[in-house]
Amino acid sequence: MAKYRIAWMPGDGIGVDVMEAAHIVLDALNLDAEYIPAEIGWEFWCQAGDPLPQRTIDILKTCTCGLFGAITSKPKDEAAHELAPELKNKGLTYHSPIVGLRQLFDLYTNLRPCKAYPGNPLNYRDDIDLVIFRENTEGLYSGVEFHPLPDDLRASLTQFNPRMARFDDVPGDEIAISLRVITKTGAQRIIRQAFEYARKYDYPTVTLVEKPNVLRETSGLMTREARAVAAEYPEIELWETNIDAQMMWLLKNPNDYGVIVTSNMFGDIVSDLSAQLVGGLGFASSGNIGDHFAVFEPTHGSAPKYAGQYKVNPTAMLLATKLMLDWLGETKLAQTLEAAIAAVIAEGTVRTYDTGGDSSTIDVAHAVVSRL
Repeated sequence: MAKYRIAWMPGDGIGVDVMEAAHIVLDALNLDAEYIPAEIGWEFWCQAGDPLPQRTIDILKTCTCGLFGAITSKPKDEAAHELAPELKNKGLTYHSPIVGLRQLFDLYTNLRPCKAYPGNPLNYRDDIDLVIFRENTEGLYSGVEFHPLPDDLRASLTQFNPRMARFDDVPGDEIAISLRVITKTGAQRIIRQAFEYARKYDYPTVTLVEKPNVLRETSGLMTREARAVAAEYPEIELWETNIDAQMMWLLKNPNDYGVIVTSNMFGDIVSDLSAQLVGGLGFASSGNIGDHFAVFEPTHGSAPKYAGQYKVNPTAMLLATKLMLDWLGETKLAQTLEAAIAAVIAEGTVRTYDTGGDSSTIDVAHAVVSRL
């Protein structure tokens, strides 16, 4: 019996291509694992009205962790239009399956390293080494939304916050509301993860990115909890910044920052900008990590127009595989893989189109294997 059971979820589009590259590398590393195919993605939404089938959830519950490729997500109306004819007008609503996985398995930490590897022609600077901790289950992505606005909900909102009265003349079907839900527990645990990481890897600061001067209650709660947690780590300095200013400072002085922690949507924004500083989404990996389970993935989308062409950069997928190895405790294998990836980037003879080359997705995988 294999030491690990890994749920294998290519998903949509180029997810299939980059996962093939990951398999080549994992086979070369001789990881003692069994890879269990699990269905997820747009095809299952269109054909069955469920992009995250129960059979996949059942598989995940038997696995050590999951490795995921890419997902196609579309707005509600477009998603409904692409359903099979027999499923239309049945009240089905599309929800992102990766968001669903995060919430279902309480994968509250979204870990996004953004590291500049020397030799990457797309690096903004070569000395960038950022790690973003994004709360993964709450905030504006918690899925608590309303449209149209129910009359009784409107009345309650107006009762408890008079500022809602300015919308009294707007019909309910012309108002959409999303709730930004932050809990004390949710804030504490993501902030503590950031400080623990900073302590383990000797980062001198943790930067909290929020907007408490405007979002006084939700960002205010994040700020209070950050200060309370920071008091337990006297050797690490807590910096507090607003999301808008942080975007400017990341471009101006990216090497000033090491560990960044924030809520769900702000984390989405910060991590994509940070990814661009080190080459773009082709180099951006992530881990969705809970207390007992995790799913690792690149942060790029499914790019349907490139599906099956094997032209996209698999580096983000391979770095996600490295994160998985770290989480499994296979530290030596993780270090070996990262060193091989860095060597391929530094040498620069095998490059996909985004970095000015014409190598294929699989070429990159084999180049990495040759340097393991």
